[in-house]
Amino acid sequence: MLVPKISSRTVDPKLLQQAALFPTVLYTDAQQAIQASGTCDTAVWADARATDAKDLLNSGLTMAVVSAADSAVDASRIAVRIPADTVARQGLNAAIDAAIAETVDCAGAVVVGLTAEQIAEGVQLARLCGAASAKIVGADGPVRVLAELSGGTWTEDLLRSVACAGADPVVDVEQLGELGMAAAIFAGSGLASDRDDGLVTTVVVDEQRVCLGVVYSNQKSLQAALECGEGVYWSRKRGLWHKGLTSGATQTLLGISIDCDADALCFRVQQHGAGFCHRSVRSCFGPASGLSQLAQVVAERREKAPEGSYTKRLFDDAQLLRAKLLEEATELADATTSEDVAFEAADLLYFAMVKCAAHGVSLRDVEHSLNHKHRKVVRRPGNAKPQFVSKPRAATERTSILSADIRPAAPGEQIRMRVFASNDLSPAESTALLQRPIIDSEEIMGRVRPIVDAVRANGDAAVLELTAKFDRVKLDRVVEKAPFEVPSLPADVRAAIDQAYANVHKFHSAQLGSDTCVETMPGVKCARFSRAIERVGLYVPGGTAVLPSSALMLGVPAQVAGCREIVLATPPRADGTVVPEVLYVAHKVGASAIVKAGGAQAIAAMAYGTETVPKVDKICGPGNQYVTAAKMLAQNDTAAMVSIDMPAGPSEVLVIADATSNPAYVASDLLSQAEHGPDSQVVLLAVALTDVQLAAIENEVHTQASRLPRVDIVRQSIPKSFCLRVSSMQEAMQFSNAYGPEHLILHNDRAADYVADVVNAGSVFVGPYSPESCGDYASGTNHTLPTYGFSKMYSGVNTGTFLKHITSQELTREGLANIGQTVMTLAEVEELEAHRNAVAIRLRDME
Repeated sequence: MLVPKISSRTVDPKLLQQAALFPTVLYTDAQQAIQASGTCDTAVWADARATDAKDLLNSGLTMAVVSAADSAVDASRIAVRIPADTVARQGLNAAIDAAIAETVDCAGAVVVGLTAEQIAEGVQLARLCGAASAKIVGADGPVRVLAELSGGTWTEDLLRSVACAGADPVVDVEQLGELGMAAAIFAGSGLASDRDDGLVTTVVVDEQRVCLGVVYSNQKSLQAALECGEGVYWSRKRGLWHKGLTSGATQTLLGISIDCDADALCFRVQQHGAGFCHRSVRSCFGPASGLSQLAQVVAERREKAPEGSYTKRLFDDAQLLRAKLLEEATELADATTSEDVAFEAADLLYFAMVKCAAHGVSLRDVEHSLNHKHRKVVRRPGNAKPQFVSKPRAATERTSILSADIRPAAPGEQIRMRVFASNDLSPAESTALLQRPIIDSEEIMGRVRPIVDAVRANGDAAVLELTAKFDRVKLDRVVEKAPFEVPSLPADVRAAIDQAYANVHKFHSAQLGSDTCVETMPGVKCARFSRAIERVGLYVPGGTAVLPSSALMLGVPAQVAGCREIVLATPPRADGTVVPEVLYVAHKVGASAIVKAGGAQAIAAMAYGTETVPKVDKICGPGNQYVTAAKMLAQNDTAAMVSIDMPAGPSEVLVIADATSNPAYVASDLLSQAEHGPDSQVVLLAVALTDVQLAAIENEVHTQASRLPRVDIVRQSIPKSFCLRVSSMQEAMQFSNAYGPEHLILHNDRAADYVADVVNAGSVFVGPYSPESCGDYASGTNHTLPTYGFSKMYSGVNTGTFLKHITSQELTREGLANIGQTVMTLAEVEELEAHRNAVAIRLRDME
């Protein structure tokens, strides 16, 4: 079938979309081809140097087009180009003879450059195609022959000549647009009808190539389908037929192909609505089966699963689903009979499809990943990861605290923390308590990197697509620009935001320091002054909670610092709008734009900029592990030229309590952090508490937790947390400083006296009337704080986060004379003569 060629990065996006529907696309730019291969199902070919072919193929390309075959690369993945100048130099007959003798046996395809006259002559091209068709390359069939036109313009007659010879014409996509895509396909693929009415039989298949039905097409309907990217056919009764236009059962066109006899078309589509058949079922040939049916059923159950059903629990409880996946994978690994293997594999596939559906991953996405991996030519060693390799356990090894059996509290069961006594722990176990849950950063980066790359390559289109995929929200635009239409808020909510804004603004304004100017020696004046970072991006999470407080904690210090452009990013609501409270805060802090996106795609949009999202210089704000991974990726990419505030992990609190503490207050502070998410880290240091005193706190935790709307989250986070019984405040402060909590709450007697002992913490809450909630919302301090132990080397967000400091120096004639010799001596030590000379040349003029 005809092969479109992409030879420019400025091709009309609509033509690119149409080209991506062809079975094969040839790119002249290898990097552009790699980007395309990661986002489409088309076989992507690219021009390449033979030395680069292996790496390019390993990046996901289907075929590398080179000037000479490389024995180090599988022949079926190499296309050898015979350029027109070689044909001209050798003569057509000799060039074809050489191609048949030397190239057909060592390549999967031959790309030959011919003039219009040579194509029209046809005999020699047909001879090459005959020799190629006799050479079978594995499962890919015979060697393929592609023809490029040299020094002329393609016409339908030339395209027919190539197709008649048995080759596939390579046509620049922009010229395809001029010819008309459908006309070019009919001519360049030799597509012809075997019917009296001239209609071409068209088989319609879904993403897994399961047949949905059989219809008809002609050149007019094919052109219409290509232009709108949907299923458009030719009805024998009604003429042009846009499938589902009135019923809603439309089809997104994913690809087109032609059968081996060039008398039938195949449309690969994503079927929407009730189905393809007029009887409101998916296929005219009966229901789907196997994995296709499973994927369809799971997707439907995700939307309609009854409350309390097992499927609903699987979608809502990530820990349960994870446990089932591990269980079924283990049972499959242990199965020995063919019946057991089939049974356990079916179970594992079911839970795998639930996992996919829960994350918006379709069976097509899985197949695309499989195909991409299949195209790699460099194989991994195939060794198992160390954690999955069974190792004999030493008889004296003690069970690790972190590996102890931890499960969520079931409804009706007491919600309680694990309790340890410091004097019962070994040094290794004490150290283990300081550790946070291990995050598989490599796995997370592997998920995030394609998202970042997609946004970088495709801008707004990628953001819209990813938001529809992950947030299930279809947007008409990515950005809301100031001035914003701020909806009315309840008076008490508006007043609360205004009060919080005033307190946070007052505290952060006080952090603005004056410039520094020092005369280090006579005539040498050194100064330091601050300037606001010009463009900042502020990420305000959404998801499980509405968080206008995060918008305040990020927006106010940026406003106080004087940042010229403040861009907020926050996930949209189901209707595509921004949470009203966040919108109000954005208005108050003077934001210039709101990006209606969350997750890694929002970070990438602000880091690299898109058509409508302004590129920023620094990104701040909390988020889940995918947001953090995207921030880290962007910061480490010099092309992004962006910094971040800090790494982040799950929310955490460490509470120190003694016999003077109010158990209800202690429990409430533990729970205020535990309700953030299942991975929230909650630690209680019980200083010399009796069993009765500790039990009072535990009972309060259960009682208060049971009344919370987010009790299901607390049932997961509290059992993962722990209480450590210590004998003294000195021991408690020592553990706290080693742990480095995000929030440190001092509930002990004379709490203020111990603030001086704090070395590592994001923010400290002193005394019984200083709940962490006040810092989260309105006291004035910032709640965007370092987690995961990063308080040992990072500060929380503050006014200085949005400032940069610049130094200057001014030397008088006297100053240079005083310091000149020192500078020249040090320059000589470092053997930097130009440095020494820059001083010496001035000193000579002063003599």
